[in-house]
Amino acid sequence: MTSADILSLLPLLVVATTGVVVMLAAAFYRNHRLSLILTLAGLLTAFISLPFVSPLTPRQVTSLVLVDGYALFYMGLIFAAGFIVALLTYGYLEQWDGNPEELYVLLLLATLGAAVLVGSSHFASFFLGLETLSVALYAMIAYNRSLRRGIEAGIKYLVLAGVTAAFLLFGMALVYAETGTLAFSGVIAVAGGGPSLQLMVGLGMLIVGVGFKLGVVPFHMWTPDVYQGAPAPVTGLLASMSKGAMFALLLRYFTPVMALERQGLVWVFTAVAVLSMLGGNILALTQDNVKRILAYSSIAHLGYLLVAFLASGPAGQLAVAFYLVAYFATTLSAFGVVTVLSTPDDEAESLRAYQGLYYRRPWLAIIFTIALLSLAGIPPTAGLVGKIFIAAAGVQASLWLLLIVLVLASVIGVFYYMRIVITMFRRPEADVVQPSMVRLPRAASVVLGALSVILVGLGIYPVPVMRIIERTVARLV
Repeated sequence: MTSADILSLLPLLVVATTGVVVMLAAAFYRNHRLSLILTLAGLLTAFISLPFVSPLTPRQVTSLVLVDGYALFYMGLIFAAGFIVALLTYGYLEQWDGNPEELYVLLLLATLGAAVLVGSSHFASFFLGLETLSVALYAMIAYNRSLRRGIEAGIKYLVLAGVTAAFLLFGMALVYAETGTLAFSGVIAVAGGGPSLQLMVGLGMLIVGVGFKLGVVPFHMWTPDVYQGAPAPVTGLLASMSKGAMFALLLRYFTPVMALERQGLVWVFTAVAVLSMLGGNILALTQDNVKRILAYSSIAHLGYLLVAFLASGPAGQLAVAFYLVAYFATTLSAFGVVTVLSTPDDEAESLRAYQGLYYRRPWLAIIFTIALLSLAGIPPTAGLVGKIFIAAAGVQASLWLLLIVLVLASVIGVFYYMRIVITMFRRPEADVVQPSMVRLPRAASVVLGALSVILVGLGIYPVPVMRIIERTVARLV
C-alpha cells in the first residue's frame, strides 16, 4: 500500500481514530460534553478531508475499497448525518442518569461501517462494513436498558440481522462458486457471459439480504417495532445513515448487473418497489404513533428510490443521489423534532402528544411541518424536486406502471402527513394531558433550523447540489 492509498483512506482513518480517542477519554475521564466535542471534531475533520482526497480519485485501494467521487459524495452525507445525530443526542441524554459516553463511540463505529459500505468494491469489505454498522446499531437501539421496549427492539433487530447475514453469506458463496471472485468488477464481468441458475439464485439471496437492511416490502416487518423502541436520535440515524449507505451500495453494485438485461431481477425489483410504495403508505394510514408513521413512511420512500434505481442510467442515478440528500435532511429534521421533545424515559411519539404543539413550541411545529411537507412532496421543499427527478427518470425509461403507482402512493401519503400537521395546529382539548416542556438545547435549535433552510433552499434552487451530483454520477457511469 502506497502513501497515496493511505491518504485516500484518510476520512475512514480519521473516524476510526476518533472512535478510539473517545473510548479512551471515557475510560479515564467520564464527561458527556468532552465526548461530544471529540466526536464532533472527528466527524468535522473527516468531512473537511474529503476535498483533499478528491484529487487522488478514482483510486482502487487493494481490491476491497474504491475511493472515487461517488464514494466521497456519500461519505460526506454520512459524516454530516453523524454530526447532526451527535448534536441531537447530547440534548437528549443531557438529563439522563446513565453513562452516555459510550453511545458516541457506537455512533462513530456506525459511521465508519456506513462509510466503508459506500466505498466497497468487494464482497469482503461489503460484509465487514455492513456488520460494523449493524453491531453498533444493536447496542444503540437497546442503549437505554431501563426500557423494556428498547431491549425488545434491539433483540428483534439482532435476530433479523442475523438472518440477513445468513442470506448474504450464502448468496456470496453461490456467486463465488459460479464466478470464482468476490470483487464486484469480476462478478459483473463473469455475469455478462450468460445466464446461470446458480448465479441468479445467489443474486436473489443477496437481494433478500439487502431488502432486509433497507426495510422494503416484504422484508419490512422489523421496521415499525425497531423505530418505535429505539431512542429517538438512534431512530433518525437508522432511518438515514443506515438505509442511505445500503442504497448507495445497491446502486453501485446492481446497476451494472441490471444493465446485463436480467429480466428476472428487473421484475423482482419492480414488485418490491410497487409493494413498498403502496404497502408503506397504506399501513401508515392506520397508525397513531408518530414514530411508526415515519417508519412506514420510510418504507414508501425506499420504494420511490427503487423507481429511480430501475430507471438506471445517468438520469436515474442523479435522481437517487438528489433524493437521498433530500431524504437525509428531511428524516433527520423530522426525528430531530421528536428527539428534542423527548427524554430517554418519555418519548414524544403519541399523535396526541403533538396536539397544539404550535401553541406551545411554534418554531418546532413549523420545522416539523416543513419536514412533513417535504416527505409529502409539496412545494416549495426538496422532497418535491426529488420526486420530479424520479418521475423524469421514470419517463425517460418508460416505467409507466411504476410512475402511476408512485403518484397514487404519494397522494395517499399526503393524508397522514397532513393529519400530523393539522394535529399540531389544532388547539389542545381540555382532557389532553400535555407533555412536560423539556428544555430546548441551543445546538439542536440551530441544527433543526439549518435543516429547514436546506429543505426549502433545495426546493427553490437545487442547482448547486445538482452540479455536485452530476460530477459524482459521471464517475459511476
